[in-house]
Amino acid sequence: MAERKDDKLWGGRFDRPPNEQFDAFQRSFVFDRRLLRYELAVDRAWARALQGVGLLEHTEVNQINAALDRIGERSKTDKAWLDASGAEDVHHFVEKTLVEELGALGWKLHTGRSRNELVATDFRLFVIDAAGQVKKSLAAFLNVLLLQAKANLGVPMAGMTHMQHAQPILLSHFLLAHAEAFLRDATRLEHAAANADACPMGSGALAGCSFPVDRQAIARELGFSRISANSLDAVGDRDFALDYLFALTGIATHLSRLAEDMVLFASQEFGYALLPEEFSTGSSLMPQKKNPDAWELIRGKTGRITGALVALLTTLKGLPSSYQRDLQEDKEALFAAHDQIEEMLSVAMGAIMAIKFNVERLRTGASNPALFATDAADYLVLKGVPFRQAHDLVGKVLREAERQGKPWTELSLEEVKKISPLFEKDFLDGPSVENAIASKVVPGGTAPEAVRAAIADLERRLNKTVATQGAKP
Repeated sequence: MAERKDDKLWGGRFDRPPNEQFDAFQRSFVFDRRLLRYELAVDRAWARALQGVGLLEHTEVNQINAALDRIGERSKTDKAWLDASGAEDVHHFVEKTLVEELGALGWKLHTGRSRNELVATDFRLFVIDAAGQVKKSLAAFLNVLLLQAKANLGVPMAGMTHMQHAQPILLSHFLLAHAEAFLRDATRLEHAAANADACPMGSGALAGCSFPVDRQAIARELGFSRISANSLDAVGDRDFALDYLFALTGIATHLSRLAEDMVLFASQEFGYALLPEEFSTGSSLMPQKKNPDAWELIRGKTGRITGALVALLTTLKGLPSSYQRDLQEDKEALFAAHDQIEEMLSVAMGAIMAIKFNVERLRTGASNPALFATDAADYLVLKGVPFRQAHDLVGKVLREAERQGKPWTELSLEEVKKISPLFEKDFLDGPSVENAIASKVVPGGTAPEAVRAAIADLERRLNKTVATQGAKP
């Protein structure tokens, strides 16, 4: 067998080496080595597939698998070995190392396959595992929201629309609203993993494999539930990566919205929450400051996650069918987004666990009679007044109270009867934060019994999520 001039995977038809700057520019091993354990798993499955069609002997497969095992073990303990490698990418690294250990046998493993299908397979395996990992972190974060909702079940607060006080709600209801958003994110993670769960091996560079390898057996060995349906689509498809980045963007966006609430709640103007010192920083100039940096950084880092999604969408937008080298740009931003989300969830979990809510300030804000205006209109509705008319009459009551500079509940019965004779003494005596909250008994409402049911439901769904961790999509 003639010796090769170099160890490149593609150099046979070239007379001149690549430009040195371009060669460094096109290498991806610095980041795609993260896929090494998946590459080794795919290599083992492919070796057995080649044995199945008579292209490798049983002894050769054993030699290859033993060498792959050694590569895997050394990669866990010898980071310098990986750092020093001049490999073009993770596929090149494994082949180079196999050839160093096994000679020409190392070259035989690449029979009938392309890096196009290899990277698609490795990347899908990564996304499936990554989605499961983030889902587990998300469940842990949701459990902290659940604990705070349980601990603050009796605490009222002023619910807001348009950043204006609107109606009283329970603080637990507010926390559960955030939890619902994160539960939707968990569903999106499951969707991303399910879309990644198709094995491209056997697709070749674009047209399929020339040898009758058992694609179903390869998929089963790697843990996929199915094979990809079309070889041309399989090597160019990155929709699963988009799905994963969309799920991460949803998590980041919902963390950012929670962060905005916590920053506002901790301000002196709101005074709803006391920031934990271990998740805050001070000022280099102003000794009195305690800044909500944990939440501000979570809010700020959301831009990175959104940017990763937009970057991949932009890359994919103009690509023709099949594999293009542009797709090398799919992994680096996704890896970074995955790592960032894991860190954001961990910090947010600690910050929510340690935050202390100012119960008295929350109750005071919720007890403003202006927040009972809708309940006052409902009072008239129960007497047969059409709601729009009731809305108008209560508005006149509020305007009179504003004119006198007092809460509307402090107007006299005579004053409100001038507006409508349907108003009775109980109209002025009945309103309270407890009554306003208790009336919202519909499922999903803020009444204590409805919120207790919602807490129980969240607990049930969380237990289900934890029970399915690691299950195949």
